Amino acid sequence: MHNVVRRMSWTGENRAETEPLLTREWLVTNGLGGYASGTVSGALTRRYHGLLIAALSAPTGRVVMLSHLSEQLRFAEGNTVQIGGAEHAEGELDLPVSHCLIEVCLEAGLPIWRYKVDDVVLEKQLLLPHGQNTVYVIYRLVSGLGPVYLELRPSMHFRAQGAPVDQPLHEPYTLTIVGEQYEITAAPEFPPLRLHFHGVRAALTVDRSVARHIFYRTEARRGYAAHGVLWSPGYFSAELHHEQNVVLLASTEEWSLIHTLRAEEALAAERERRQRLLAAAAPVAQQPTAAELVLAADQFIITPAGRVEDAARGHAAGDEVRTIIAGYHWFTDWGRDTMIALEGLTLTTGRQIEAGWTLRNFARYIRDGLIPNLFPEGDNQGLYHTADATLWFFHALDRYLEVTHDRPTLRLLLPQLLEIVDCHQRGTRFGIGVDPQDGLLRQGQEGYQLTWMDAKVGDWVVTPRCGKAVEINALWYNALCLLAGWLRAEQDDKAAARLAACAEQVRQSFNTRFWYAEGGYLYDVVDGEQGDDPACRPNQILAFALRHPILERAKWEPVLAVVRQHLLTPVGLRSLAPSHPDYKPKYDGDLRARDAAYHQGTVWPWLLGPFIDAWLHTYPQDRAGARGFLEGLVSHLGEACLGSISEICDAEAPYTPRGCISQAWSVAEMLRCWAKTTE
Repeated sequence: MHNVVRRMSWTGENRAETEPLLTREWLVTNGLGGYASGTVSGALTRRYHGLLIAALSAPTGRVVMLSHLSEQLRFAEGNTVQIGGAEHAEGELDLPVSHCLIEVCLEAGLPIWRYKVDDVVLEKQLLLPHGQNTVYVIYRLVSGLGPVYLELRPSMHFRAQGAPVDQPLHEPYTLTIVGEQYEITAAPEFPPLRLHFHGVRAALTVDRSVARHIFYRTEARRGYAAHGVLWSPGYFSAELHHEQNVVLLASTEEWSLIHTLRAEEALAAERERRQRLLAAAAPVAQQPTAAELVLAADQFIITPAGRVEDAARGHAAGDEVRTIIAGYHWFTDWGRDTMIALEGLTLTTGRQIEAGWTLRNFARYIRDGLIPNLFPEGDNQGLYHTADATLWFFHALDRYLEVTHDRPTLRLLLPQLLEIVDCHQRGTRFGIGVDPQDGLLRQGQEGYQLTWMDAKVGDWVVTPRCGKAVEINALWYNALCLLAGWLRAEQDDKAAARLAACAEQVRQSFNTRFWYAEGGYLYDVVDGEQGDDPACRPNQILAFALRHPILERAKWEPVLAVVRQHLLTPVGLRSLAPSHPDYKPKYDGDLRARDAAYHQGTVWPWLLGPFIDAWLHTYPQDRAGARGFLEGLVSHLGEACLGSISEICDAEAPYTPRGCISQAWSVAEMLRCWAKTTE
């Protein structure tokens, strides 16, 4: 058995310091894109926080169904103690939890809270069964003499997960009771929330109320509506006894499914599933830090809820449908993120079958030589405004084939791969096409952000990078070389030779055009709207991080030295060197301020992956040195979302985590490189 535990103790000297209770968060997912998430205190600080965010069929998408549980213990003498963090009242913080919380821990990735009031120790555990929009919250009396009563007040505001918190409640909410089955209904676009409560002398006291002036402080900091309301049907109560759990279940599933598993059975099944995930991972990924990342990786691999057409096409071909959520809380599945993260999330973890399903699923969406950039929330149709996602598709397929040797999938996809190259050579959407003069790939259309540096506010594209971008051409060269090799292996020597000749033209042009001699590194863009752009950015690392490096060998060490000096931090690479006039040291404030900094200095953990690849290409014997670049992220696993890695961080110390609390390519690249650098 794999024992993967992360602990956050809360005793003695840190009682007065409540900030970590509000900035450290947890996340549990259900394999559909749904999740539960919150601060370790239980206080709501984001619009995305809740105990059940259900993933529903298009066009509904993900919906906040159960927002909060107010929890208190009531003793025989009549005194009560609140144990869970209260919602934030306007202008103040109510965190009595800091006086009774003794520990928060993740056991196999599942959160457990332990509270102590005098001699009473109470344990709370939360889980979402895989493949269901259901949450179990389980309470257990660990020690202490009774009688002790637990009182729980559930609160809710049915709304799309990204909707502002000041959206009206759309009352009335209706409570229907049939025996021990409770249903809450509201607007017709939302399913009923079904509640079941189990325990000794379990009861519901109907006491409808609206909690007003709930303050979501993270939303306020990010410039969004921050004051909202929640509705509650009343409160549940039960006696706490040793060996007898008290359980609250909330679900959007049918009652027949809800009653299939008792809480103890659901918990045992989920623990067994997680043990199987760890056992299936590569041996180097079963060690403590890597094992924690294997469990974090599982959060992103989903069966997308409601994609009926996807499922029908996949089933017709003998496949299931899998895709990768780019990040929690607000991202859906993105083509670029999926292809970058695929190796770490699926191949390092022994989930090759799901990798194949994901690749073939995206291949079904190829249009005009492009795979989708993203699938919007609640939508079955992809958006295609990306110049690099399709090129990353070649990279992901290469990594998949190296592990699986799945020639049937390669043969299935070869016609589409040839079509992709043909479309790029002729020119396709968004100005993406090859310049026949030098073979380099250019891109750009007014109003669109086509590379991974894709921040946009209204009509303002912060980093448009129109022209010939350095990483786009590194990926283009890699794709041409890969496809030529695959065709050669399939005895199509004529087509292979044609592509190899194209690749050689790209290589020669790249090394002639992209070297910025004055700085000793690579231009970020050539032939751009303002000419050649010498901004020192991390994109240049891809010129010698991929299987087929486009940059000549003599330039590797100078580029590495510049990137290490100006861009490397303990938690990732800066997106722009500090010496540049557009550099922003901090990612904070409203949407415009944040997006102005998103790719203008902000640190991205995922970029450590290509950096380590480039390092090991340059210094192949220095695996220990490469491993050292990951040490900062080991500490980060306990800083923001416990057991996971954030999307971005500030560009300067203390490198405050920002953006999504749990990001697919951040986790994937750390896990992949951790395995790669294990001695």
